Amino acid sequence: MLEEIKQKIADEIDRLMHELTVTLPKAIQKAVELGDLSENAEYKSALERQEFVQARLNHLTQRANELSKIDPSTIAPDRVGFGSKVTLQDAANGEVVEYTLVFGDFIDLDTNQISIASPIGRALLGRAEGEEVVVKLPRGDRTYRITELVTLPQMVQS
Repeated sequence: MLEEIKQKIADEIDRLMHELTVTLPKAIQKAVELGDLSENAEYKSALERQEFVQARLNHLTQRANELSKIDPSTIAPDRVGFGSKVTLQDAANGEVVEYTLVFGDFIDLDTNQISIASPIGRALLGRAEGEEVVVKLPRGDRTYRITELVTLPQMVQS
């Protein structure tokens, strides 16, 4: 899981670096050739995109640095934390759902990845298999039981 996220970041950094160093300079040059820059929408758009790409690159570089400092051996092997796959059973209706806890900017709802900063993520952090968890949601509290837990250290050992 950790390596997948690192690779995802590296891939996005590569794509953005190409855009910043190849694609955007060409777009800016083309816009400059059109003449009057004060009312040139293409030029303004390219500069705005350039600012966004630079800001995203800075953010991703910082996130990559943070991820490189994560040592799975320091994460509790029996408690919910970053990278944990958690199976929950809703106490009210018995519905079962599985989530993987990730950083906020790597959420993929199609694969049930949720942020550790989300209401469910915050409620689960530090909990163990078998525990009941009350999640405070905008529509009211929901109670879940953690029926299965696979932590990042367990995944690394496998």
